[in-house]
Amino acid sequence: MRLPYAVVAHMLGLLAGVLASGSARAVELPEDRADVMYHYYDGGGTKATGPAVLVRKSLADKVSLSGGYYVDMVSNASIDVVTSASPYKETRREETLGLDYVYRDASITLSASNSSEPDYTAKSAGIDVSQEVFGGLTTIALGYTRGWDKVGRKGEGFIDVATHWRYRLGATQILTPRILMSANFEAVSDDGFLGSPYRIAYRQGSAVDENNPRTRTSRAVMLRLIGDLGSRDAARAEYRYFWDTWDIRSSTVELGYSRYFDVDRWLGDAFLRYYTQTHALFYSDNAPGQPLYLSRNRQLSSFKSYGLGTRVAYTAKRVPGKYEIKLNGALERTLFKYGDFTDIRTPTKVPDFTGKKYSYDATIVQFFVSATF
Repeated sequence: MRLPYAVVAHMLGLLAGVLASGSARAVELPEDRADVMYHYYDGGGTKATGPAVLVRKSLADKVSLSGGYYVDMVSNASIDVVTSASPYKETRREETLGLDYVYRDASITLSASNSSEPDYTAKSAGIDVSQEVFGGLTTIALGYTRGWDKVGRKGEGFIDVATHWRYRLGATQILTPRILMSANFEAVSDDGFLGSPYRIAYRQGSAVDENNPRTRTSRAVMLRLIGDLGSRDAARAEYRYFWDTWDIRSSTVELGYSRYFDVDRWLGDAFLRYYTQTHALFYSDNAPGQPLYLSRNRQLSSFKSYGLGTRVAYTAKRVPGKYEIKLNGALERTLFKYGDFTDIRTPTKVPDFTGKKYSYDATIVQFFVSATF
């Protein structure tokens, strides 16, 4: 069963690394590195923990190969589950492969991934191309990803499929030696089974199977501004706007601040995020009529979220030109408040749509060790 959450990892040191290179240079391969991470998510009755490993190695100064492995051990007793089924435990595994190739001021990245759960598999393949122009002050990027999913139900096997097409366009501009700006656009087209075979909706108080449209097209635009404040610290501001053919509109605003301490051995980062979303046109807490499409998926309802987080990186060992070892930690707290999704849980297990709207908070923790060599 595909889970309605995402654990997002931000690599520490990105801001300082970008702002430190204001002069023109040829495109370089990513550093040879190895990362080992442990992640933990707890929110809304869902817990997910597990390790992740990423290894990257360059060949002949032109090609870099990477491979990753990610595990989610999930215990799910969310409100969606306990109101329509029994809590469950399962494990999701994901493998990724990547290849980077650079030639002068251009780079090409090929990627592939495979994710598997007991009742859901997802495969994808993608290509990204970037080109530096105007002496390295501007970078133009294009990308495309194709995804293939198989959706199943325990006891019945795989029952349907979904296909996804993602198109990306972006530009990054160094405005001054201390200010960098980027703009990114993404278009996504989905076709096939786009819901959950387990989820139920309610029509005039009676439970019915969820029925989503089989096509969806979405667009998203993100703007980012990063500024070097001149004293080993930097600030950033981001805005993202999303809209789709299901009539969902969302906005995300994030503000962040980063600073080096103790002669660049410590890097601290803090951020604040605000998100707001309107509901899908076929979403209903308890539909009054006989709509063709109907869903009570809270991720398709109207809601707001407030996130506050911090990240810390410590350079444990550094030998210039040879290797560097960093210890990293991240903590995020997020509050979700739903505008039209009612907490229908009652002692008698009879749905009550007159109660309060649902809300919950979530905690995300990450620890990882990074070694460049």
